[in-house]
Amino acid sequence: MKAQETKDMVRAKYAEIALQDKGTNASSCCGAGGCTKEAYTIMSDDYTELKGYAPDADLGLGCGLPTQSAGIKPGDTVLDLGSGAGNDCFVARAEAGEDGRVIGVDFTPEMIAKARTNATKLGYSNVEFRQGDIEALPLSANMVDVAVSNCVLNLVPDKRKAFSEVLRVLKPGGHFNISDIVLRGQLPENIRKAAEMYAGCVSGALQESEYMGIVHDLGFEQVTIQKRKAINLPDDILSNYLSAEEIAAFRTSGTGIFSITVAATKPAMLAEKAALKAACCGPDSSCC
Repeated sequence: MKAQETKDMVRAKYAEIALQDKGTNASSCCGAGGCTKEAYTIMSDDYTELKGYAPDADLGLGCGLPTQSAGIKPGDTVLDLGSGAGNDCFVARAEAGEDGRVIGVDFTPEMIAKARTNATKLGYSNVEFRQGDIEALPLSANMVDVAVSNCVLNLVPDKRKAFSEVLRVLKPGGHFNISDIVLRGQLPENIRKAAEMYAGCVSGALQESEYMGIVHDLGFEQVTIQKRKAINLPDDILSNYLSAEEIAAFRTSGTGIFSITVAATKPAMLAEKAALKAACCGPDSSCC
C-alpha cells in the first residue's frame, strides 16, 4: 500500500474500534474484528492495578505496559503517541500529578472524541487530546519530558520519520518508553498484505534489528529493550491467509512475532554534538 492508503485504512479501522466495547476488542487480533474463536489477545498485560487506570478508556488494544516503567515524575510533561481512548494518558497523569501535563495525539477523530469525553468525566484539566499525525506531531520542539506509546508505531508507514518527531519534541535529556510489535525473520507475504492483520498490529511491523537501528541511527542514547515477549497467532487467524501446509511451515520456520518495550534518551547536548562533529570533520564524518 501507498503511505496515504495505509493511513486511511488504519484510520477507518480504528474509527470502527472506537465504537466497539472492550470485550469485542480484547477478543480480536488487537481490535481488528472478531477474528479468532480462541481465548487470545495480544494485550495480556494487566492495567487494572495501575494508579490512574480508567476502565472506560481501556479498549484492550495494547501490547505492553510502557507507562508503568516510563519513569514519569511529578510535574513532567508527557506525550502519548496514538492515545486512543486515553488509557495511558490517565495512567501517566497519576504519575505526573496536578502540576504535570499530559498530551495525547491520535489521528482518528472518533478516538479523540472518546478520549475527551473520558477526560471530562474524570474532571482532568491537565490532560488534553490533539488530533494529529505521529509523522508530523502537532507539538513544538523540546517541550516533552517523557514520550510513551503502546502498540501504535507499527501502524505508522514511516517509522524513521515518527521517531525523528519524537526526538524533535523531547527536551534534551528527555526519554521515551514505547511498546511495539517487531519481527524476527520474514512473515509470509499474504499476511503482510492483509489489511485486517495490519490493523491488528502485525503486518506493519519491522524487523527488530531495523527498528532498533532507526533508534540508534537518530542519535538516541541509553537505548534498551526493557521487555520482550513472543506473540503466538492462533491457527484460526492464520488460516484466513495460509493453507494448513503453509501454517505448518510457518510454525517451524523460526520466524518470530514479538512485543518489545524500548526505552531511550535524547542526548542532553544533541545540537552541540552535531555542531562539534561538523566543525571537526566537515562534510566527511568518517574521521569522527
